Amino acid sequence: MTGKICGTGSWAPLKVWDNNDLARMVDTSDEWIRERTGVVQRHIAEENEDTVTMASRAAQRALEDADIKAEEIDLIIVATISPTEIMPCVACRVQEKLGAEKATCFDLNGACTGSLLALNTAQAYLSQGIYQTALVIGAEKLSALTDWTDRGTCILFGDGAGAVVLKAEESGRYAR
Repeated sequence: MTGKICGTGSWAPLKVWDNNDLARMVDTSDEWIRERTGVVQRHIAEENEDTVTMASRAAQRALEDADIKAEEIDLIIVATISPTEIMPCVACRVQEKLGAEKATCFDLNGACTGSLLALNTAQAYLSQGIYQTALVIGAEKLSALTDWTDRGTCILFGDGAGAVVLKAEESGRYAR
């Protein structure tokens, strides 16, 4: 048994800072940032846009893309290092917003590899037949944690969320 991706969704804040915006804040330039990172712009959440809001919006889009109802989800995993609060976790708050009442929910903290950690964790649960339909979300509001005076790190981070819906299916992972 394996989890097949049957829907995806994403959400990013409307506010965008480009490299020139950062150059007005720290000693840097568009050229310096592009050469070292390839980053041209980053999305920055407003005060009222928290990790839960972004995760929920991406999740709703993934559910729509998969053409399934929230009630069908039995596992929600959110990868984040920027929750608004520790408890309840982001996944539980997303569950409430979506109405996914029967879903088991938890957050994982894997930093840069968080989404992959969450995806692999969901795959493990699906492959064992423990759950049938999983919602995996990576969501960050790193703008709230970033030191905007540190040229070495502020050039890297922004805000947003991505989500996938996985459904268990019998076919194996490897074709023979």
